[in-house]
This record gives sequence, structure tokens and C-alpha cells, in this order.
Amino acid sequence: MQQRSLIAPLFALSLVSTALLSACGTAEQGAQQQQQQAVEVGVVTLKTQPVPLRTELPGRTTAYRIAEVRPQVSGILLERHFEEGATVEAGQQLYQIDPATYDADVASGKAAVASAEASLKSTENTYKRYKNLLKDKAISQQEFDNAEATYLEAKAQQQVAQAQLKTAQINREFTEVNAPINGIIGRSNFTEGALVTASQAQPLAVIQQLDPIYVDINQSSKAFLRLKQEIEKGRVQANKNGNAEVDLRLEAGLRYSHKGELLFSEVGVNETTGTILLRARFPNPDGDLLPGMFVRAIVNEGTVPNGLLAPQQGIQRDVRGRPIALVVNGEGKVEQRQVETARAIGNQWLISSGLQDGDKLIVEGIQKVRPGAPVKAVEADLGNSQQGNGSPQQQ
Repeated sequence: MQQRSLIAPLFALSLVSTALLSACGTAEQGAQQQQQQAVEVGVVTLKTQPVPLRTELPGRTTAYRIAEVRPQVSGILLERHFEEGATVEAGQQLYQIDPATYDADVASGKAAVASAEASLKSTENTYKRYKNLLKDKAISQQEFDNAEATYLEAKAQQQVAQAQLKTAQINREFTEVNAPINGIIGRSNFTEGALVTASQAQPLAVIQQLDPIYVDINQSSKAFLRLKQEIEKGRVQANKNGNAEVDLRLEAGLRYSHKGELLFSEVGVNETTGTILLRARFPNPDGDLLPGMFVRAIVNEGTVPNGLLAPQQGIQRDVRGRPIALVVNGEGKVEQRQVETARAIGNQWLISSGLQDGDKLIVEGIQKVRPGAPVKAVEADLGNSQQGNGSPQQQ
């Protein structure tokens, strides 16, 4: 009887211990299952930083000055005084037209001037003599008037002869065809022995001044007006002339070593496309830029001191098209944020609101998670493509 009374408490204690062990095992299994359900996602920790704003626009180079060299007198080309493709200076002789007939015109003009001056001298002496005789009433008024008219006519003839001589001398000078500007001269369209005529349609050659050089850029009128206002308000970097600085990227992706400036005086609105043709001016001392090259002009618009950049792959769109982001909060769970983007900078978005410094933005495994789900955050290695500001883009 006494043994039975001892066995009952021991049996009850065994049951309680078994229940406690079973409960602990269930709790551990639940924790393990919950840990197993936490999906691993790649995140990027956002940090504020100074963000330079740039706009990249397509453009083409064009010569600073273009001069089509044409003859101003007619004749046979005797000589060419330049090498095709060489650099020429303003005033340098390029061609020589046969001056024989123009030399004859100059000689004839000089003879006409001499004849007119002799006639003027004779009539002037007669005029002066008749003027004195008229005072003494030795001649009539009519005779004096005739002498005066003859003198004035001879004086006019002398001036006409001088003007004709000046014209002949100018035409003689035009037989030497000179360069009107500094620049690089192209191929010659005419050779020695060719007959050329004054103001002909086809130029003898074309000279282009390439230092400095222009870059013509197309931009929407809306973006142009915004940029102009930002320059006036001081938000956009400007040089000493008050113009925005421009960098240049060449066809091969190379960065041009010289900075240019944006000129707002050279603009025109295209009524069909609504774009404005901007003109930037670049120094070109080494002749690296040639007319007609396709380039990318990068306009420096200023700097956001505390900008926040987020990789574009981490910004999604909801059913309404609004940008959203998934972040890992302090509890290790997914949190959805509605964000506002200011513009694209390379392959990143400049964030206006919705995200802040230190947020862990999910950029990998977004399709595997939903808001409120526990996740395991691992820093994603996006490489250099997400570092810095990337290539600027127009927005």
C-alpha cells in the first residue's frame, strides 16, 4: 500500500517532464521553420552624398567660320599658291588670275586721268582769266558763264577718270585671290589654266576655321527654359561669361580634354519637333574636332549637396504606375515605401522623398518577397556600374 502511494507521484512527475520536453521541442522547431522561411535578398545601403547634375545631349560639330573663296574678276588661272589641306592665314594669296587685261585697263585709266587733268588745267586758266576780264567789263556775262561751265565740266571729267582708274586698280588687285579668314583650306576645285568668272556658283576652294569650333545641340524647349532659369538663379554652374560649362564625349566614348561654354544667342525653335538648337563653343587647338563629328555634350547644371541615389533596379512601379521601393526595416522584415524620383542619373534614380540615409533597399530577390515577410539581408555587389553618378541622362 505504501509502495503504491510512492509510485503515483513519480508517475505524475514523469508526465509533466515529458510534456515540458515536448513543448520545448515544438518551440525550437517553429523557430527553425520561421528561420528557414526568411528569404535571402540582396540590399544596398543608401547614403547621402553630393550629386552633380548633368544633362547629356546629342550634337554635331560645325566650323566656327566657313569662307567659300570665289573670284571677283574673270580670267585664266595662272598659279595656285597653297597646299590642299594646309592652314592658311587671312590675306595670304591663294590664286593668281592672268592680270594682262587688267594691267591694260590700269594704264588706260592713268592716261584718261592725265588727259582730264590737262583739260582741267586749261579750262581753269581760262575761267580765272575771264573772271578778271568780267570785273573790267571787257567781256560779256555770257562769255564768262560759258568759260565757267567748261571749267566745271572738265573738273567733273577729271573726277570720273580718277574713279575709273580706281576701279581698274581694284580689279587688278582682285586678280590676286587672297584668303579672307584664317583656317584650313580644302581641295582646289580648279587647276591652272581653267577659266573662272566673277561671282561664279562653284567656289575655288573652301576655308574653315576650326579653333574654336561649334557644337550644335538639340534640346527640348521646356528643358532649355528650365536650364536658362537655373543659370539666372545661380543654381547652375556658369563661367565668367555667365554661360554654363559643357563637357564633350567623342564617338569612341573618350572624354574631350577641353571644356566649352553654352551660347544662348545661337538658338532657333523647331516648330515641328519643339526642340531648340543650342550652340556650344569649344577650344580646338590640336584640331581633334572636325566638322560633322557626332558627339555627346554634357551640360553641368550644378550639385545637390545631400543627394540620395538609388539603383534603378530597386525602384518598381505599382498598378497605378507610381514608383515604390522595398526596404528591410529594423525588425528584418520587408517594408514597402512610396517614393518620388527627381531624375535619372546614369543607372540610378535621384530620390526626392520616400527613402533616407541608411535605408537598406532591396535590389535582388524582389520577386520572392512581399511586404511584412521576414528576410535575410545581404549586401549586394553591384560592381562599379552603381558607384558614383554614372552617365548623365536627360530627363
